[in-house]
Amino acid sequence: MLVKILMLVVFFAVTITIGIVCRKRSSDVNGFVLGGRGVGPWLTAFAYGTSYFSAVIFVGYAGQFGWRFGVASTWIGLGNAFIGSLLAWTILGRRTRIMSQHLDSATMPQFFERRFDSKGLKLISSVIIFIFLVPYTASLYNGLSRLFSMAFNIDYTVLIVVMAALTAVYVIVGGYMAAAVNDFIQGIIMLAGIVMIIAAVLKINGGFTGSLAALAGVTDESVSTVPGVFASFFGPDPAGLLSVVILTSLGTWGLPQMVQKFYAIKSENDIRKGTVISTVFAVVVAGGCYFLGGFGRLFNVDVKTEGYDAVVPAMLSNLSPWLIGITLILVLAASMSTLSSLVLTSASTLTLDFIDPVLMKKKDEKKNLLIIRAFVAVFIIISAVIAIVQYKHKVTFIAQLMGLSWGALAGSFLAPFLYSLYWKGVTKASCVVSFAWGSGIMLLNMFAPSVFPEFLKSPVACGAFAMVGGLILVPLVSLITKKPDKELVADVFSCYENKVLVPVTEALSNTSE
Repeated sequence: MLVKILMLVVFFAVTITIGIVCRKRSSDVNGFVLGGRGVGPWLTAFAYGTSYFSAVIFVGYAGQFGWRFGVASTWIGLGNAFIGSLLAWTILGRRTRIMSQHLDSATMPQFFERRFDSKGLKLISSVIIFIFLVPYTASLYNGLSRLFSMAFNIDYTVLIVVMAALTAVYVIVGGYMAAAVNDFIQGIIMLAGIVMIIAAVLKINGGFTGSLAALAGVTDESVSTVPGVFASFFGPDPAGLLSVVILTSLGTWGLPQMVQKFYAIKSENDIRKGTVISTVFAVVVAGGCYFLGGFGRLFNVDVKTEGYDAVVPAMLSNLSPWLIGITLILVLAASMSTLSSLVLTSASTLTLDFIDPVLMKKKDEKKNLLIIRAFVAVFIIISAVIAIVQYKHKVTFIAQLMGLSWGALAGSFLAPFLYSLYWKGVTKASCVVSFAWGSGIMLLNMFAPSVFPEFLKSPVACGAFAMVGGLILVPLVSLITKKPDKELVADVFSCYENKVLVPVTEALSNTSE
């Protein structure tokens, strides 16, 4: 017990210290929200990765999908790495940084407003973000209860309050830079922790070979009658596995809190480095989490009565105090890093895209900064209250809304944002249609799932369907609706025409000397 408490105290002390040290970098809105657009590759890459993977992944998704798909669930983590990280950085990173700076946009709603000269798009997108992002923050506390009840005899409510308070302090004081530096340290903890935990858990059943052989002997006729299916390459449900890969991997391309990381990149060289770093990080963390969860059926868990959240804690219950302490810090780090990213995105969006243009007659940098800080505190309090209410009263409606948030946000924003970076023909109407499609279909899935065919009743499958549908709808609607103003589009895309000097090692000269 003493070991675990000391490890937590050191972790909390470092977290708060970083917030205080970084306070000078958050003296204005640009510094507080984007770190002054001067964040290096390591911090940006780790901020991207730690915002991507939280306790929901480590405890909830790893347990649930590992149980459903067996060791094939590792494909989800690899999809997160190569689609959600590598391709996202390659396709979105550079263009997002260039165009967002040209448009002077610090949030996704500001991007849509200035890209299409439409205050309506900014208002609609900010409302969607507020509705679906704030409840999503409460899901970050899920999974912590079982792990901490396993290690400490304390009320889960106390844990929620402590985690919320610590996150609020370092984000309010230090802004994006404090969050980024903490994300870096928390990311290192996640990398080291997941490697040690996997090795220790597999050792229980004779290492990797022994664990795989034991998993091959597990049968569940309610899932599949194929022998050894949980140790197979694609598992018992390849179609279901693919839908999870699409939702959790492609979805990052349209999530405001993920895309905003590209706004803060410092230079071209940092994009290349960040691409490699974030991909490696995702391979280890996401691949490791889902790989670990794939062996969940080797442990004594009754998911019908205890739920999928009990799978991973059951796997960890017999580890040494040091490893349990590392696990607790790993999950706390993952949750706090994602929480800081979400509340920064929510607070900046509400302040800059709603309150400032609607209620404030003139720009006031100091007042905006104060309001953003206030809303960081408000959103963290709301998330903590929702988590406590759900825990105390078992409110399943809240849990459903959290699960649908990812699909609604990515389904609404992925297609219009992606196409807007590359195609001059995207229209304002196509954005509205995509917003209505993504959020509408996920709300329908929550309130009236019976209208969907069986394979789309799952929020995961429906979220993947919403994203793919948006990618089809935006170009179709753009072709049949009013074309955008040519002068506006020319000005927007002029940022890609700017000439820059680079060393000959990066671009060969056209003349021979």
